[in-house]
Amino acid sequence: MGYQDASGRRLSYDSYLHIPQLLELQQGLTEAHDELLFIVVHQVYELWFKVLIDELESVRGSIETDDLRAARHSLARVKVIEDLLVEQVAVLETMAPQDFLTFRSELAPASGFQSVQFREIEFLSGLKDAGYIKALDGEGDARARLQRRLTEPSLHDAFGRHGVTVSDLYRQADRHPELLELAEALLDHDEGFRIWRLRHVQMVERQIGDKPGTGGSTGVRYLQSTLGKRFFPELWEVRSQL
Repeated sequence: MGYQDASGRRLSYDSYLHIPQLLELQQGLTEAHDELLFIVVHQVYELWFKVLIDELESVRGSIETDDLRAARHSLARVKVIEDLLVEQVAVLETMAPQDFLTFRSELAPASGFQSVQFREIEFLSGLKDAGYIKALDGEGDARARLQRRLTEPSLHDAFGRHGVTVSDLYRQADRHPELLELAEALLDHDEGFRIWRLRHVQMVERQIGDKPGTGGSTGVRYLQSTLGKRFFPELWEVRSQL
């Protein structure tokens, strides 16, 4: 497979995708066999998070310009990616807990809790918590990114600008069919991310039980406390009101 850049220079698969550089990024801290798997899975998560952020920004822009078809298209892609994130958990579960313990102690104080892109997805979707910015003390660029997400409009804000209450939207579905389809697509995103949270909690419990997290959290107990989070709580609540 060959590619050309804007100047007509022929590129190879390796040079276009920066494969040599990419494969140099999996530098472990131990000789443990499963550390490579652990690193790759989490790096892939971050790559998909990057795509999710790009797609969610596109969704927000489309909603703001009333291009609801484009917004639904991007949300359909978001849901497929979230399904992939859920499936990826199973790869980590092939790692026996005793094998994880051979290198886990070397990870502290690093923790998935510190994933800036994960928090960006939450903030961008509508679940904003300034407390996470304070937790990134000393991480200047990360703090700036989350501060920007905190102040800019979220998907929740963009959806709300249409001025139709959720209860009216669902009770008078024939009056706003495209907006209703958008609401259901946003709910798919909300549900997809929550399923990933749940699957991730189960994986962590399977690996470390009730041990504290490497970043100092209460581990599984903290993760379980996040399962009630919703990007669009009113889209869930309206089901009980119909």
